[in-house]
Amino acid sequence: MSRHPTIKWAQRSDVLYITIELPDAEDVNTKLEPEGRLYFSATSGPDNLLYEVDIDLYDKVDVDESMASTNSRNFVYILKKVESKWWSRLLKKEGKPPAFLKVDWNKWVDEDEQDEEDESNINLDDFNFSVSISFLLRNVDMHDTGDDGSDTEEEIKDDEAPATGKAEPNDEEEPTSTKP
Repeated sequence: MSRHPTIKWAQRSDVLYITIELPDAEDVNTKLEPEGRLYFSATSGPDNLLYEVDIDLYDKVDVDESMASTNSRNFVYILKKVESKWWSRLLKKEGKPPAFLKVDWNKWVDEDEQDEEDESNINLDDFNFSVSISFLLRNVDMHDTGDDGSDTEEEIKDDEAPATGKAEPNDEEEPTSTKP
């Protein structure tokens, strides 16, 4: 039986920010499909427990324009939406979202505040986005790739990764906006 890693998310009209928190993950397997299906599995912890998530996103994503980064604590995805529009929720399935899914208040902005926040930027300097989603689609263990950055990816432009500069509520609180 597998467990679910904690997933944080935020959006802009053109992209989704998804962070899967799983320290010291091994045997990583991830897959993103254009229809909006995101699959992730890995083992972690002293007992090598299996963590797995298989979600259907609200709408389609552009796999070729999406990017991923990994470090010892989490996996960060910037998924390009096929249509530049705000989604009413992250998942296709209606109803209460699963407990492992949380709003990423560090990246969240409301739809009507996006233009104001476009001047800000999320600090993406700490992430190595040389791992493309196309690379991840090959379902390889990201820790054993010896990736030297030779899979070239376009740099993220500042205007593609806006962020909030506001203090945000605790991650455990439910969002007051109807956007997630």
